Amino acid sequence: MSAGDNERRELEEALHVDEIGIRPVPPEGRDATALQQFWIWAGANLAPISWIVGTVGIALGLSLLETILIAVIGQAVGALIFGLFALMGHRTGVNQMVLARVTFGRRGAYLPALLQTLMATGWIGINTYVVLDLCLGIAHQMGLQPGDTVKYGLAVAIMIVQVVIGVLGFYAIRTFEKYTVPVVTVVMVVMTVVVLTRLGDISWTESSLAGGERFTAATQLLTAVGVGWGMGWITWASDYSRFTRPGVSPRRLYAASAMGIFAPLSWLSILGALSGTASQAGDPAEIVASLFGIMTVPVLFVILHGPVGTNIVNIYTASLGLLSLDMKLKRTTASLLTGVIGFLPLFVFIESESFAAGFTNFMSSVVIWLSPWAGVTLVDWYVVRRRQVECDALYADPRTSRYGDVNMRAVSAFLAGLASAWAFQYGAIEAFQGPVARAMGNVDLSWAAGMGVSAVLYFLLTRGRAGVAAAPPAPRVESAGENVVSS
Repeated sequence: MSAGDNERRELEEALHVDEIGIRPVPPEGRDATALQQFWIWAGANLAPISWIVGTVGIALGLSLLETILIAVIGQAVGALIFGLFALMGHRTGVNQMVLARVTFGRRGAYLPALLQTLMATGWIGINTYVVLDLCLGIAHQMGLQPGDTVKYGLAVAIMIVQVVIGVLGFYAIRTFEKYTVPVVTVVMVVMTVVVLTRLGDISWTESSLAGGERFTAATQLLTAVGVGWGMGWITWASDYSRFTRPGVSPRRLYAASAMGIFAPLSWLSILGALSGTASQAGDPAEIVASLFGIMTVPVLFVILHGPVGTNIVNIYTASLGLLSLDMKLKRTTASLLTGVIGFLPLFVFIESESFAAGFTNFMSSVVIWLSPWAGVTLVDWYVVRRRQVECDALYADPRTSRYGDVNMRAVSAFLAGLASAWAFQYGAIEAFQGPVARAMGNVDLSWAAGMGVSAVLYFLLTRGRAGVAAAPPAPRVESAGENVVSS
């Protein structure tokens, strides 16, 4: 098949509704390449929100150098963890929250599926807020002062565009990111050059904090924007990697997936930190206006792709989360429903006095459950199950599935990790300030405590069972729908 034929086939797929839902992707549907996986994750992260969070460290009072180092190192750790989850979907053809049934049991996996759906809809609200804020910034640059009717009407219009692409599904998302990410990358390069030329005489090491307060802010940034930002995508990973061609090398897919997360996040975090230092503004639109002047309008219009590119991924994954709860819905209906639910956090951010504070609180709530879930899942997949999965059992009745109804070992380890993450967390609000974190001088090590405790405890609870709970060895076959996937 020629390159032109491949392009036509891809475009035809993109215009048809993906009806696969949470069933394993059939062999004929697994035609994505490692590069296309890279475009998906780069498109989801090459967005103004990734640039804006780079200003959080500056807002917390850290120096420019501290902000950049913490963000980049943390995102590298998060991206490396993310790649391990992408391999799960590639191996099985199954989405992430159905795969959670391997670890937590048929109905034990309802808890992470529910949390995943709530988190994805939260992201829909956050990213739509950023789009809305930037659009209103455009209006202000044009001398307009839109009222609440225009504000909320614009929010509805933006949501409709996102939902339409999300409803179409994976193939539409893949094609959208493939053709738009290179264009947005060029614009981001221009933005980077403009920011660098307008930095002036800045201090790389000046901080408004000292002593314990400085270290506290550093750990908060590492949790919310560093490790938490990159690792925050792990429950999305298999939803997209399951469409990758079975013949793609796991090493190649791992590299493409991890780099799709790390490259845009680290780049835009640096750009955001530089922008925050150069402009001294707090609002995203104000930062853009102060730095780009007459370029504001064309730049803002083009970078609107970013949040849309992120939210179509969120809407699709949130719909799979709902279906993983055994809700009797079509995927398209679930996508429409998650788009509607996404309005709730959007209203919260619209009414918020401080985007940075609200965003940090949201990220703190995300990391507190993601880290223990990751610890349990990684130990179960790579140590206990040894990557062997009987796909049919994932969809069997809870009373007959080989993975049982609720795996109390996994649930217990998860809850212990959750408690540990909270105890070591020092968020911006009192509810997220654990006793251990306060005793240590307000240091936030929640991500490490949550993942570490849950992983170690689950390993101890399943010690001596490695390979026992896994499906019996069998040759790897083409279909992921009715088979055992093993080494």
